[in-house]
Amino acid sequence: MTGSDIPLQLDRVALTLPSAAGPVAILRGVDLTVAAGERVAVVGPSGSGKSSLIAVGAGLEQPSEGVVRLFGEDLSRLNEDGRARVRRGRVSLVFQSFHLLPNMTAEENVAAPLEIGGVKDAGPIAADWLDRVGLSERRRHYPHQLSGGEQQRVALARALAVRPALLFADEPTGNLDAENAALVADMMFDLVAEVGAALVLVTHDSALAARAGRRVTMAGGRIVTGA
Repeated sequence: MTGSDIPLQLDRVALTLPSAAGPVAILRGVDLTVAAGERVAVVGPSGSGKSSLIAVGAGLEQPSEGVVRLFGEDLSRLNEDGRARVRRGRVSLVFQSFHLLPNMTAEENVAAPLEIGGVKDAGPIAADWLDRVGLSERRRHYPHQLSGGEQQRVALARALAVRPALLFADEPTGNLDAENAALVADMMFDLVAEVGAALVLVTHDSALAARAGRRVTMAGGRIVTGA
């Protein structure tokens, strides 16, 4: 397997951020490799660096030290446009708070990244993905007309419609009740398997983490088990 076949590699990655009290070490020498198609759950207490690992791994935050590679490309050598190019069509993200565009319908939200990527028939593809997550009858609805569980299913459809090679999911069930959390989790694992994407999942839910192939535990900005 070549470097370009490996979705994510973190090598001695550190992240230090300024604060009123002085620099704060968020990540401390993190090493992590995620293979193609692998499902990795990242667990640990609040403040342990889990969400920062996703931000750095996806190229949304630049590390203070170390190397982050997406599909073999060293993100530190790229500007913001270059990092966006590496992500486009290959990396998707799902967050706890949905992040749907409020002035777009469910179908338009799902179609948006397809259109940005120059995919033909973005509308029909978006409609098909909304059907996959059980929302075909809600495709003309705006986010404020949808429940939290429905919004997260739209966000999941939007993330996977581009058929990424790597999905980052940061507490994707954290804002949902037990019934909707179970539904979203089932859909996420089924659809990730269908498209063949690797998954990096941050969660406090031990049952959800147990469904991943590997469990990585963080504490104090370090990976303490599972790397």
